[in-house]
Amino acid sequence: MSEEEDVILETGESTVMSWIRERELSLLERLTANILKAGPMPKHVAFIMDGNRRFAEKTHVERQEGHSQGFEKLAETLRWCLNLGIHEVTVYAFSIENFKRSKEEVDGLMELARQKFNRLLTEQENLEKHGVCIRVLGDLTLLPTDLQQLIAKSVVATKAHNKCFLNVCFAYTSRHEIANAVKEMAWGVEQGLIKSSDVSEVLLSECLYSSNSPNPDLLIRTSGEVRLSDFLLWQTSYSCLVFQSVLWPEYSFWNLCEAVLQYQLSYRSLQKARDLHREDQALQQMEADRSCVAELLQHRGNGKPMDAQSRQKELLNYTASREERVRCFLNALQHKRDTFFSDLSSQAVVA
Repeated sequence: MSEEEDVILETGESTVMSWIRERELSLLERLTANILKAGPMPKHVAFIMDGNRRFAEKTHVERQEGHSQGFEKLAETLRWCLNLGIHEVTVYAFSIENFKRSKEEVDGLMELARQKFNRLLTEQENLEKHGVCIRVLGDLTLLPTDLQQLIAKSVVATKAHNKCFLNVCFAYTSRHEIANAVKEMAWGVEQGLIKSSDVSEVLLSECLYSSNSPNPDLLIRTSGEVRLSDFLLWQTSYSCLVFQSVLWPEYSFWNLCEAVLQYQLSYRSLQKARDLHREDQALQQMEADRSCVAELLQHRGNGKPMDAQSRQKELLNYTASREERVRCFLNALQHKRDTFFSDLSSQAVVA
């Protein structure tokens, strides 16, 4: 397996305690953070935490210890992000590709996940105090039922928190996520909630697992590998991508600062590209609406041409009705997902 598949759930005792670990930056780190924060800062950073196994080999420790060190580094990095004013982090925790590993290794990873989410549930008071919202993005149905329930209980328990967000991609690949989004839109059409003509790039984005989060401003991958490995392919089209040679357990505050500086250097060009893309999306939607209105008028036509003012009125009415259909569909989709998590959560047994 490639080294990125080593980016699995890190082991360790403290799990989400990482978000509330009390550690102040040194004087030099605080000075550097303040200088960086004078420029444009990423609000959402994604990490491909690569290099745990190579770190274990390098330091002559067991592979599990490499994963443990990787988790401790994640805890540190989350703290650094908060110190820098970065309040949303997404991590690649377990790829669907990881299921191709040996049964023994997969079973061991599932057991580690159980321990971590059980531990998380004992920290609810501190999580609430610090406003930590945990989201798990992926196809939970691929996981053992008891683990699905624990994850759901963790998500539901922190759902109302809104000060900082940790998105854990678990049983996830981007291609699977995009395919699922297409299925969700097909479900909407089958249910009569939307029309096939309502399907668009924007709507697909709203059907992704990550629909409640803004797209990452910055994606960081460690260990020197220069590829995304099926992680957030849709969401990072206009993100700053930074590939660093350091192994994940050796990641430092200064590595993070370097990545943020690279983001700042590319900020203007990225922002321009995003703005142009949004304008293009708006134009595409307007053209699609005009095409639909023209088709409706043709079917309804009485042989008389319609003046420009009447056509504009029809276009405005159609756009309003489409937006209302989409709004109702997305509400129904969110309700379906919320129900999935709440039903699983109610069945969970905490160890």
